[in-house]
Order: sequence, then C-alpha cells, then structure tokens
Amino acid sequence: MGKLDQYVPIVGQPVVDDLRLLARKLSGKVIQNVNSTPVGGGVAEILNRIVPLLRDIGVDARWDVIKGGAQFFEVTKKFHNVLHGKKDEVTAYDYDIFNATSRENIDAVSTYGDIVFVHDPQPIELIEKKADNKWIWRCHIDVSTPDHEVWAFLRRFIDRYDAAVFSAPSFSPELPIRQFLITPSIDPLSDKNKELPPEVIDAVFAKYGVPTDKPIVTQISRFDRLKDPLGVVAAYKKVKRYSDCRLILAGGTAADDPEGAEVLAEVREEAKGDPDIHILLLPQNDIEVNALQRGSAVVMQKSLKEGFGLTVSEALWKGKPVIASHVGGIPLQIAHKYSGLLCFSVDGAAFALKQLLNNPRFAKKLGENGREHVRTNFLITRHLKDYMLLFLSLYHAGDVIKL
Repeated sequence: MGKLDQYVPIVGQPVVDDLRLLARKLSGKVIQNVNSTPVGGGVAEILNRIVPLLRDIGVDARWDVIKGGAQFFEVTKKFHNVLHGKKDEVTAYDYDIFNATSRENIDAVSTYGDIVFVHDPQPIELIEKKADNKWIWRCHIDVSTPDHEVWAFLRRFIDRYDAAVFSAPSFSPELPIRQFLITPSIDPLSDKNKELPPEVIDAVFAKYGVPTDKPIVTQISRFDRLKDPLGVVAAYKKVKRYSDCRLILAGGTAADDPEGAEVLAEVREEAKGDPDIHILLLPQNDIEVNALQRGSAVVMQKSLKEGFGLTVSEALWKGKPVIASHVGGIPLQIAHKYSGLLCFSVDGAAFALKQLLNNPRFAKKLGENGREHVRTNFLITRHLKDYMLLFLSLYHAGDVIKL
C-alpha cells in the first residue's frame, strides 16, 4: 500500500500537509467502516485504498464486512435495481429475508467505532445498535428515481443516522438528517492506475489473445444490465461498418451480485460470430485492467444508471478519450467535448465512437483535458480530505472547525 508522502509529486506538498493536520484532529477516534463484500465493485476498491492511507497518517480506521447468503444477496441486488428505477416486484418474503439476515448481522457484528460508517443498503439495519457513538450512512448508488416502497423501507433506518453521504446532488433526497456530497475517487498509485511499461501492456493483450493491429474500444465493468454491455455491442456494430476496430468487454462479478453469470451469457450470445469482439472474464487483477485501458484507443462506459462510475476517472487519468452515458455521477467527471463525450443512446454512443476513431487529434486532446480534470477533482487525496472533514463535522455541528 502507498504511503501518503508518495503522493507529493502528484498533488503537491501542501495537500499532503493539510491531510496530516486534519488527521491530528481525529486522534483517539476509531472510524469503523462496514460494507457487504471485501472484493468486487467500487465500494470495496475504495475502502481497500482509503483505510490503509488513513491509518498511515494516524487515523484509527478499520473495516468490517457483514455476512449474507445467496438469498440475501439476491434480495439486495433487487433492492439495488429498483432503487435505480428498474421495475421489479419486491415481495414481503424479500423483506423477511433482508430483515432475518440483518438480525443475524446485528448479533454478530461488533459496532465498536466512535464513528460507524455504513456503506450502502446491505448493512443498513446495524443502526439498531446505535449507542452514544456517531453513525453515517454512505449511499454509493443513484437514488434519484427510487422505488418508493423500498426507499420508504430504508428510510426507517436512514433517518436514525447522524448523517448521510451521496455522490451527486441529484441523488440527494429530502431527509431529516444532515447530508453531505462527496464524490468517489481513484488512487493514482494503485495497481489499477499506476504507470505501466509497454511490455507489460503487450503481455496482457497477448495473454487474452487480443491482436493490437486495429484500434481497440474497451468497456470495463461488472457484467450487469445497468452497465449496458449489450448496448456497447450494438454501438460497436454500427461503427464497425465504417471504421474497422476491435471491442473488448472485460470485467467480473461482485460477491454480492448474483446476476453476473446470466448477463455474461447474454453478452456472449450477442457477440457470437464476430472474431473482433473479445469478452474477457477477468480475475481480481488490477494490473490487467490497467493494461487493457492503457492499450485501448477509446474507453466506453455506457451505463443506464450509475452511482458514479469510477472506470471513467480511471480511463481519463490514463489520458484516454472516454465516451460515457449522461447518467448518475458521470457528468461530474466529463464535460462534454472538453474532457470526454457524453451520450444518451446507442446511436449517440456510435456517433461519438466514429468521431473519435476518425479524429485522433481530437481524441488525444480530450484525454489530456480529462487527466487534468481528474488530478484536480477525483484523486484519493481529495477524498481523504472530504472524509476527515465529514468525521470532524459530526463533533462540530454548526461550528467552525479550527485547524
């Protein structure tokens, strides 16, 4: 894991000095993070980087993971979908399963933190254990158009927290508790984002049998319908008739996402017969993800809904031109025609892709602008600062925090 001083060449010494100053103000406080999975997805990825860095600068940050069986994660995946606005029926039996597993976790998980930082709906009922400590609920998903019944169910617990955190203004509903807007981030020194020598990039493409004789278009994400991998294939097919290229759809499945295998099968069926479409089921190997992004001419993120979409910032940090949907937190990362291209449909994605493949100078400029935008707004050092200010604010409601 990186040490904070290693970030000085990227963000500057004053930024690092400010973080150390904030950390001293949290001396003696235990920050306990709780989520549903140790690997897979953006939440686990962020915690894997932020928790060690907080500890490096003297903040006693810890991380616990709740447990749940297949039925529980099927229900929480259904919650995830309907909170994003997808139509589905959440039954009384689903709520019973969620409540039963939550009770087991209430009994099993020790909530010892001075601040208990709960991530997403899966562990939300742990608030039943609230004592004289502080509790934060962090929502990493897009709840701008949630299913009203499920949201009302969650509100019974959310309203008892001391604060809630959302990733974008459009996600923030009216609540009786304090709310904070904090965008996620990437770690420029992680295996997924650090610089790689050309031979490492070439080796990864060779390993997966992907020739590099044509421009490569890549989307990296979980095999999830909300990431719209079928829409990416459709856009590629529209462009392929005019601009010869290859498509990579690469990703894996999260431990709390039971739909991944089904979606993967659908994508493979749609890609059948085209040797220029490469579907890669990746292990938890961030170097390979990094290499695939760096070796691509264009990176796409054609999500239908998106809490934030860290893959966008990852690709922008590597100086890649990105085409992404105008949903969720993505427009915070991409200023259209300045740091990337935004789209609203398959046709829009195809038009943008054709434009970038036919105009490499424009594509290069978008990538350069995107990298600087990420440096300013979406690196882990900014995230650390926001989180520490959030923690301190719980003890200084309405006051000026003196540093």
